[in-house]
Amino acid sequence: MIQAHATARYLRTSAQKAGLVLDLIRGKDVNRALATLRYTKKSVAGDVAKLLRSAIANAQQKDGFSGDVDRLFVSACYANQGPSQKRVRPAPMGRAFRVLKRTAHLTVQVSERPEKIVAVGDSAAPKRRAKPAAGGKPPARRQMSKKKE
Repeated sequence: MIQAHATARYLRTSAQKAGLVLDLIRGKDVNRALATLRYTKKSVAGDVAKLLRSAIANAQQKDGFSGDVDRLFVSACYANQGPSQKRVRPAPMGRAFRVLKRTAHLTVQVSERPEKIVAVGDSAAPKRRAKPAAGGKPPARRQMSKKKE
């Protein structure tokens, strides 16, 4: 099973905002994840889509890749906090407020789904339930009696 990842560092967004978009694509196959990102109204979605395409390209370059991109899915994606830029904003009466311009490190990991191996004789007939007894009716169930207080 092939695994590949891509990382974008020092992205100018907060890790919390990027995490909201990454939650949308976690566990999905790559084509569905790219379609989801295309119609997501968050500005970081474009950066995540670019990162996902990079992870797909990294998977294609690995030895042992089957060549079928449709079998790839997003196995893990997360956003870690990067360093914050500290800036000063003037405030009334000679004071100053500190502004934190946050950054984030995003990581997307894709993996190849294993092929389902089906035995030749097992897939022909699905298992069925046993039929009820000769009377045609299933046995009656006992009802629980209520306790008197």
